[in-house]
Amino acid sequence: MDGEAGGGAGGGAGGPAPLAAPLATSLVELKAAAKFYGPRLVFKDVSFAVRPGEIWIVAGENGAGKSTLLRVAAGLSRADAGGVSHGTGPGGIGLLGHETFVYPHLSALENLRFWAKLHERRAAPEDIAAVLARVGLSAAAEERAGRFSRGMAQRLALARVLLLAPELLLLDEPGTGLDARSRAMLEREIAAARERGAGLLWVSHHLGHDLALADKVLFLKRGRAAYCGDASGFAAAEEGLC
Repeated sequence: MDGEAGGGAGGGAGGPAPLAAPLATSLVELKAAAKFYGPRLVFKDVSFAVRPGEIWIVAGENGAGKSTLLRVAAGLSRADAGGVSHGTGPGGIGLLGHETFVYPHLSALENLRFWAKLHERRAAPEDIAAVLARVGLSAAAEERAGRFSRGMAQRLALARVLLLAPELLLLDEPGTGLDARSRAMLEREIAAARERGAGLLWVSHHLGHDLALADKVLFLKRGRAAYCGDASGFAAAEEGLC
């Protein structure tokens, strides 16, 4: 089990302020984007745009290219064809990938201090304490992260992203290792991020549950976007996709 997760959603006390009015209509946009690994096609002709206050779920079978798509959207991997554009400000993208990037010899508190310094952000002690409370790690703030369970490490990784309050959150299976209570915390934070005007691109393997939180769905199959549209219309199309 992951252990107890507490704290309110990001919109409560200690949470980030709402974002200013966006300067662009989309935070990230892909136009006919394609990615290959050598001769192997990962995906092609993928087009979508994530706008402020919008949640996109990315779904598909294993190996469909979902994680690669997030890396392309983050600018960490270059598209081999098509275009990728960003409407975020400097440091406006937060990525939570499969790796937690938690430093095991540092405490939870030290991890967040280091992360803020790495990104040249000033994080007041009360802000760090607040984000640790939101992910239920207040009691473990001084504990070395190397002693954390997988679920605790995942919550610390989430805190790392939340601390910077990015305009665009890219979440690759963020519920990995989380128990039911921690997943409820995650859902509150996702809803709070949308409420403050952030956009989210979220890889999910729990569509039956997570679909209710989404505005849009991108379903990848055999290297193509088999569905790209409103979440409300996905259920009717899903049977023919899987």
